[in-house]
Parts: sequence; structure tokens; C-alpha cells
Amino acid sequence: MKRWLQEPLLHFVLIGAALFALFYQVADPESVADNRIVISEADIDRLITLYERKLQRLPTPQELNGLVEAQVREEVLYREALAMGLDQDDTIVRRRMAQKVEFMFNDLVDAADPTDEELEQFLRDHSDKFMESARTSFTHIYLNADKRDQTAEADAQQLLETLNSNQGVINPAATGDNFMFGYTFENQSDHQVSRIFGNDFTQSLANLKANTWQGPVVSGYGLHLVYITERKQAWLPPLSDIRDTVLFELLAERRKSANMQFYETLRERYDIIVEMPEAEKLATVEQAQ
Repeated sequence: MKRWLQEPLLHFVLIGAALFALFYQVADPESVADNRIVISEADIDRLITLYERKLQRLPTPQELNGLVEAQVREEVLYREALAMGLDQDDTIVRRRMAQKVEFMFNDLVDAADPTDEELEQFLRDHSDKFMESARTSFTHIYLNADKRDQTAEADAQQLLETLNSNQGVINPAATGDNFMFGYTFENQSDHQVSRIFGNDFTQSLANLKANTWQGPVVSGYGLHLVYITERKQAWLPPLSDIRDTVLFELLAERRKSANMQFYETLRERYDIIVEMPEAEKLATVEQAQ
């Protein structure tokens, strides 16, 4: 018996019981008056739906009983927390409740699916969001400026003349110096080209003609002679190709606009008073930053 009284678990149980007893002595009777918990048929349908969505199957009767009991447990603890005032002055709870109001309003905004005409109009009005970037396919011959030193520029000019007078098949690896990233690049965006060759090379590439050897073009690695095989200008895909993306962006825009209007409407119901600290305190804050 003495050993049992020394168990830490028993101490926690006794302390907890004492706290709850103290709470019920001081709590507002109205806050704990409603002790009826109803798990409705709609609640059970929701539990089944969530379970099926997560595990791709229906719960067994035993599993369903477990889900219901978990729901009851959550509701019991939630009501006790409210009765004890644990939701007061809690930043996380306040933020979560504010988010729930926004989520509820978002559901109303999303309820009406936009028509294809609205999607087409949004696509035209915000074409910059959906433009496919220009694409370039090219082959290059690399000349290592460090290896060739003073002759790099002259070597490039001589090789350029040879390439444009030669109608045969060119082997870039054998014709120039070794380049670790390869020699032929297909359907590359400006961003992809810049990641390998740098921005200066990419800008120079945009000014080159197709179907002829040109250069030398400078990169951080050295000099390059370039043959562009194909160039695609930036284009706006049709709605049928990017419908899901346009729908996502349109709904996001609607939510943002509607949320702002909703907030402004709610804000007008309140008399907002902001008590700014004195100038000396604000100066102290600015200095701390």
C-alpha cells in the first residue's frame, strides 16, 4: 500500500481530480449546464466518408465504433476546455477561429463554378500568368579560353568560317573542346539555358539567326559557336490545354477579392481604436530592429 502511494501516476491522478473539483466549485453553472452530447446520423456519415477517403475502404463495425468514441472523447474534452476558459487569450485558438470564418466564406465563393466564358476571359486578362516561355533548340561547339589562351578568339573565327563552308555532318565534341554539359540542347527555355550558360549567353542567343553557325558567343566557360535548329516564340496555350491551372488561379483570385470585401464589410461593424505607444517607445522599437 505504501509503495502504491509513492507511484507518480497516482499523484497525477489525484492532482487532476483536485483541479477539476476546484474548477466545478468556481465555474459558472451555465457554462456546464449542457451535458448532452448527440452524435447524429450526419456526423456518422461524415466520419465514414472521411475514413473511406483516407483508407479507400469502408470501416468495419468495430472501427466505426472506435471513430464514434473518438468523436465523443473529443467533444467531451472540448466542452471541458471551454467551460474552464482555456480558449481565452490563446493566440493559436484565436487565429484558428478567424481562419475557420475565412474557410467558411471560401466554401461559399467556390460553390459557383465559373463558366468556360469566364475562364476564357480570365485567361485573356491575365495572359502573363499563363504564357509559355520561348524555346530554343541548338548545338554548340565549345572553345576553352583558358586552354587556348591568346588564340581562343582567332581559333573561333577560323573554325566559324570552316563550319559555314562545310556542308557535312559536324561532330561538336571532336571539333572543339570537351564540354561537361553536352553539345545539343532541345526545346530549352531561357531559364534552362541560363542555368547552364548564364544570362549573357542567353541574351546573345536570342539575337542569333537559325540554321547557320554563328558566334563566338561568350559564357562563363569560354567561347561557343552556336547553330540554332529551331526557335519557338513565347505563346499563350489554349484554355483546353491548361483549364485546371486557369480554374485554380481564377478561384484563388475570387477568394482573395471576396475575402477582402467580406472583411471590409465586417470591419465596418466595429469601432476600431488603436492606441499607439508614445513616440519615444516607437523610436526604441525601430532602433532594436
